[in-house]
Amino acid sequence: MLTLAAEFTDVSKTYRAPLRPGRTVQALREVSFGIEPGEVFALLGPNRAGKTTLLKVLLGLCHPSSGRVSRLGRPLSEQSTLARVGYMHENQAFPGYLSATTLLEFYGDLAWIPASILKPRIAALLERLGLADRAREPIARFSKGMVQRLALAQALLAEPDLLVLDEPQEGLDLSGRLLLQEIIAQQRGAGKTVLVVSHALGEVAQVCDRLAVLVQGRLAYLGSLASLLRDPDTGGERPLTTALGPIYRS
Repeated sequence: MLTLAAEFTDVSKTYRAPLRPGRTVQALREVSFGIEPGEVFALLGPNRAGKTTLLKVLLGLCHPSSGRVSRLGRPLSEQSTLARVGYMHENQAFPGYLSATTLLEFYGDLAWIPASILKPRIAALLERLGLADRAREPIARFSKGMVQRLALAQALLAEPDLLVLDEPQEGLDLSGRLLLQEIIAQQRGAGKTVLVVSHALGEVAQVCDRLAVLVQGRLAYLGSLASLLRDPDTGGERPLTTALGPIYRS
């Protein structure tokens, strides 16, 4: 039986509305889908669609109000599975006084990576991500794109089975975006699962096997990119923005 990398079954999440006593906000409404192992899966949707809430549920940062969620084939309560998840946050808050090497050493220690493995792995990641010549500089001197590259290195450090990338292309120049595509493709080739979360996938959409679209907390689309882009009238391919327009307005 296939063990899914992540599975959401009728997941809903309701919050108390801030500054509005007695009011609630429903961030997720009975969302159900699964992410297969070795798949590059995209979670797309406009702002306030529920993407961040769903991500927090998957990472154990909040609990669903109802429904079931599994991570790497196990219940969310089994936190040991988090050791097999790499996460790249959309807003980095790395201490500026640390160097890239020191930061990755810190995260490697948290992941219990032996020093004999950690040192060469850090060097290889910094080289791969174009940061080797800045390895000992304070992060405070890094540009936004460099910080994004460092965040990607941190997410890859423990060689995770599930790599979660939240708005990974933000701040990257063209070379950085091409490198991101290459790394995502390499993860797929190695049999690893990648979840890309974004409100505008752009080039990253081209390497996704399937995608889900959330709108107002509901699952509005689930399927392949090719099916989404297929024009129902002509059978040809239409732009991503054209395909998403009716879904976002639904």
